[in-house]
Amino acid sequence: MKHNIPIADLGPNGKDMANAVEACVHCGFCLPTCPTYVTMGEEMDSPRGRIFLMKEVLEDAIDLEEAQPYIDNCLGCLACVTSCPSGVQYGDLLTPFRAISEKRRKQPIMRRAFRGMLLRSLPYPSRFRFLMVLGRLGKPFSGLLPASLRASLELLPKSIPRALALPEKVPARGKRRARVALLAGCAQQVVAPQINQATWRVLSRNGVEVVIPRGQACCGALALHTGAAEEARKTARLNLKAFLSQDFDAVITNAAGCGSCMKEYPLIFEGEAEHEVAAELAGKVRDVSEFLSEIGIEAVPELPEPLTVAYHDACHLAHAQGVRLPPRELLKKIPNLTLVEPAEWELCCGSAGTYNLEHPETARELGERKVGTLLATKADAVASGNIGCIMQIKGHLSRRGEELPVYHTVELLDMAYGSSDGG
Repeated sequence: MKHNIPIADLGPNGKDMANAVEACVHCGFCLPTCPTYVTMGEEMDSPRGRIFLMKEVLEDAIDLEEAQPYIDNCLGCLACVTSCPSGVQYGDLLTPFRAISEKRRKQPIMRRAFRGMLLRSLPYPSRFRFLMVLGRLGKPFSGLLPASLRASLELLPKSIPRALALPEKVPARGKRRARVALLAGCAQQVVAPQINQATWRVLSRNGVEVVIPRGQACCGALALHTGAAEEARKTARLNLKAFLSQDFDAVITNAAGCGSCMKEYPLIFEGEAEHEVAAELAGKVRDVSEFLSEIGIEAVPELPEPLTVAYHDACHLAHAQGVRLPPRELLKKIPNLTLVEPAEWELCCGSAGTYNLEHPETARELGERKVGTLLATKADAVASGNIGCIMQIKGHLSRRGEELPVYHTVELLDMAYGSSDGG
């Protein structure tokens, strides 16, 4: 697609944005993998439609307000990148465009207030926990609230787990094979603290020393993908300091969105003084499944009972990071576990950061569709690699009255190892 985008006026990301536009040939391979095109059926709600709209806005051919609703509808799942034969780096266009548009757009007061509340609470575990307590108290009155707030309350778990203290270091069992840092995450610490615990136990079991650096912060994904670029850089700077202050073989993440964001740090700091160190950190980031698959794991004990597991690909693991085989390879190493594949693996479940809070109707449609494909496998459980997906799938299973358990991949490994330790 030819363009006349004023690259010099768009800052350090201008060239990447223009390259993404130029690479799109409007072939349509992205259409059947795009969740909004599949559910809405509108050309402007497809990746190629949005690329055209963003191009037109950047060239001042149309007003931002005309294009903004379609850009807002995008989940940022990047399934289009996986399916694109031309190699269009859609994220290199979408992320900077959202940062530009957030500064220019006219926003209703309620939308601005709601997004501000999310940015000031979700990335901070103590604040998020307090917000969840308030949410549970207000749940009986949800019918009186706006749709976005009602959607937030619907996603609340049945109970709030007790906070789990994070150790500064977990020693390797046996001979040390590697030394890694673990990103503790934000919301996951509150709604599913056992995932971090399972992560450090499985790593330790496989000869990996785990350090949880003090001073680390939110990865910045929530801010980055909602256009709050400076807020994303602020928290990313804290992580550059925390994770590069010591020598680690890898920086481990166990939430797909977090890992994807940290691998985007060079994009965040393009043209900034921190760009070089951001690239250094990004090069060390590994999803826990990716890292364990790379180093190889010790024999996994047999589960006490046979278990059939359907694996759900988190978008920011499969599409953004290109990690599909490692979690499957790990699960297949568990004796007595049978892995099955659901249909439409490439379609987003509708979580997508805060998307299920800001676009509840579309997110609900996608969540119902995803749960339908998972239930069709007749599996005993579901596994995934992202807390947002896990909560979204659990919520829609609960709406159907289904009791199908949903685990993080590393939780199933921890369960299997624990079965031989009497755990």
